[in-house]
Amino acid sequence: MAAAIVQPPPALLAPFAILLITIAIFPLVLKQHWERHYQKLCALLAATTCGYYFFALHGAARVQHAAGEYVSFIVVVGAFFVVAGAIHLHIPRSASPLANVTFLFGGSLLANFIGTIGASMLLLRPFLHMNRGRGTAMHVAFFIFTVGNLGGALLPVGPPLFLGYIKGVPFLWAALHCWPQWLTATGVLLVIFFVADTIACSRSRVAETPSTHFHCYGKWNFGALLALLLILVFVPNGVRELLMLMVAVVSYFLTPQRVFEANEFSWRPLIEVAWIFLGIFGTMIPVLDYVEIHATGFHLASDARFYWGTGLLSGVLDNAPTYLTFLTAALSLDHLDINHLPDVAQFAAGHGSRLAAISLAATLFGGLTYIGNSPNLLVRAIAESRHVPAPGFLAYTIKYALPILVPVLALVGLIFFRG
Repeated sequence: MAAAIVQPPPALLAPFAILLITIAIFPLVLKQHWERHYQKLCALLAATTCGYYFFALHGAARVQHAAGEYVSFIVVVGAFFVVAGAIHLHIPRSASPLANVTFLFGGSLLANFIGTIGASMLLLRPFLHMNRGRGTAMHVAFFIFTVGNLGGALLPVGPPLFLGYIKGVPFLWAALHCWPQWLTATGVLLVIFFVADTIACSRSRVAETPSTHFHCYGKWNFGALLALLLILVFVPNGVRELLMLMVAVVSYFLTPQRVFEANEFSWRPLIEVAWIFLGIFGTMIPVLDYVEIHATGFHLASDARFYWGTGLLSGVLDNAPTYLTFLTAALSLDHLDINHLPDVAQFAAGHGSRLAAISLAATLFGGLTYIGNSPNLLVRAIAESRHVPAPGFLAYTIKYALPILVPVLALVGLIFFRG
């Protein structure tokens, strides 16, 4: 059960804002200092916020709840990171724009079945390898858009839709009701990518490499990946994390080291994500509480407002609690209880358009920033560890998300959520 919401003073929102600003700016202007000290800053800001909750607001239960969510998050991300890193896929041909589009579309489909974290960790390395010598920040950004975020829109195999599933939304509801919006967003994004990649390919002077056979090492880890997915969906908290940790440990020690070497496996991306999200989970507590307390004052009277409200907050906060907050607000308009399974089922049956607006916004807008969804920052860290250009925090949002992703999602909203 979630801890009781505590009314935070507005000034307590400052640590979260400071963290976002430093993540965006410091790697650009003070890169060496940032790489040496970002762990201390994340820990300090999280400790400041949690300490105030613990001692001044008597919100120990709220801090403990957030700590439990953080541990669960790291175990889930880390388990998929290890198991996917134990599978080496070699794609025989160098990527053409059409091959890239096919790969990204297939990756987005796969992510709906194995989750965006699992698909991102499994497919990122072969995608970067296909584009070796000409991989750019654009390739990383579109991979995050399509595989890391849009791929989570149809099945509740991961956050945020998993939260709706355990609250009573039928398992196949999103697949049956949201596929036209998902297909529209994915299709338009891939058309844009095809044009941009064709232009980039025409300017590239990278020589074609001789074709080799497709091969896959560490095949048995697909079974481990499936086990992680089943544990994630069907096993309750507490036991879930223990079992996922066990699967990851077994996978790591039974996989030959040469597979990890072929993937250029490194713990550094996971460590970086763990520290940054420590700061995010810690400083985000008052922000989420503030949003939930004041959600009824957002004047959410239409599907379009739910779509944009859920989406924009999902882009700058963790999209899972944002989804749950707006779903709770939508149910409350009809005097329904989020914690009562029949009420949620009734809402899904009677307010399909509104539920679709919330569900799609929480998943699609997660790609607006690096912190909007868990795979985003990890994809960037892995790309950088392989010396592939990856956009910084500001560059990702300003050069890619705002001019490309937002207009596509606005088109989806205009077509499907006018009222």
